[in-house]
Amino acid sequence: MLKLEQRQILLGQSVATKADAIALLAEKLTEAGLVEAGYVEGMLAREAQHATYLGSGIAIPHGTTDTRHLVKSTGVMVAQFPQGIEWDEGQIAYVAIGIAAKSDEHLGILRQLTHVLGDEQAAAQLKEATDADTIINILTGATAAKEVQFLTLADFPADDRDQLLLGAAARAKSAGWGDAAMVSALLASEPAYLGEGIWLARAQAAQTGWLLATPSSVLTAGDLPVNAMLLLCAADAGHLPQLDNLAKLAAAGQLGTLAGSEGLAMLQAGPASGLSDTFTIINPHGLHARPGAMLVKVAKEYESDIRVANLDGSGEAVSAKSLMKVIGLGVKCGHRLAFRAEGPDAEAALKGIGAAIAAGLGEGAH
Repeated sequence: MLKLEQRQILLGQSVATKADAIALLAEKLTEAGLVEAGYVEGMLAREAQHATYLGSGIAIPHGTTDTRHLVKSTGVMVAQFPQGIEWDEGQIAYVAIGIAAKSDEHLGILRQLTHVLGDEQAAAQLKEATDADTIINILTGATAAKEVQFLTLADFPADDRDQLLLGAAARAKSAGWGDAAMVSALLASEPAYLGEGIWLARAQAAQTGWLLATPSSVLTAGDLPVNAMLLLCAADAGHLPQLDNLAKLAAAGQLGTLAGSEGLAMLQAGPASGLSDTFTIINPHGLHARPGAMLVKVAKEYESDIRVANLDGSGEAVSAKSLMKVIGLGVKCGHRLAFRAEGPDAEAALKGIGAAIAAGLGEGAH
């Protein structure tokens, strides 16, 4: 979780260029004891490789892997530029977040930041904020609306359906979705059988989310198979789109796909259409800004709608043409990305994306 203090927020800054903004952030990171003096060169080198502008007036300058040895401790400094800085051609940044990360910790920071900063309203508030607490509350999500969350509990060692439900309920509680009362309500309920081995249990909770639990061995409940347990925790109406997709999957005879590796992606996308393929990320440091931007660039070369889900992450399916969404997947080396493309050039898109990933997404094959 990103933690910020007032001393990390630089309000009302004014500089002439992007390089000046980076130098300012590097100076403050150094003064805070997070990095050594030479880290600024790594930040400038990163920009030379690929601009770190995310969109919505937000940039996230950070160093290269070659300068990680200069990082003493992971942390960030945030500078607000109310007048704006041209970060890249035609792209104006109003807030720049300088990141210092010792290893792949920056992926977690990026994931949280992009999740918050994907909100256009939040980006405008960051530009206009006149106090540090406002910026802190926005960046840490204190003022953000809660989004639907997605979790998996794969290969859970359950002896029966009730144990699978117990494991799912305990995982939801540990994620902060609810308390002991939520778990008790779930265990006292009777899961609904949806068909094709898929069961659904639901309860009121503090956080809206879906959890997909699959057993490590073949289970049955009476004469019915138990291939997966869907747990719905509802705090508001945010779950309704997924409920609609469940109905569509049932009508299309595709409920059984929920028990597969793309289960959560199917829950969010609805019945399968178009073409799909799965590729493994080989970049040693995962999809940080540079390879992430390369992946998005390749996806944008095609007309087809392209969705991607991190099978080793939350399983959430997002647009492969959005840098914020792609970085938000928190992809590390070895993670499997499931792509689905629908459109006139879907086959070419998947081939192009697969080739780019195999080539290292601009960082060379490893």
